[in-house]
Amino acid sequence: MSGVTDPIADMLTRVRNAGMARHDSVLVPMSKTKQAVADILKDEGFIRDVDTVRSGQWRMLRLRLLYTGRAQTAIRGLKRVSRPGLRVYVGRDEIPRVYGGIGVAILSTSQGLMTGQEARNRGIGGEVLCYVW
Repeated sequence: MSGVTDPIADMLTRVRNAGMARHDSVLVPMSKTKQAVADILKDEGFIRDVDTVRSGQWRMLRLRLLYTGRAQTAIRGLKRVSRPGLRVYVGRDEIPRVYGGIGVAILSTSQGLMTGQEARNRGIGGEVLCYVW
């Protein structure tokens, strides 16, 4: 495997491309952070399922995409916010609402990865990884 400078952006791009190509599932190289992001996407109803598979010597995450209606993915958009060149941190009072609450902000906090709503409820801030709507 070649090195990727921003693995989260790579994951989001793979999901976005798979949705546009109307694939049933997409494989993403495994990491704890990507597993946590995938679990949040599943819990929030953006993907159908996530499981771990082996592809050669590598462990991969298989994300099964969820479609609503006529070949329209449940994920309308994905946006990487914090990136290696420009980290974006927010305090507990500055957690953004995505599309008036329709979307989800995924934050990396001292208590692990969670949605913006969950971080707001717990009263903690963190690094804004991405928006999903």
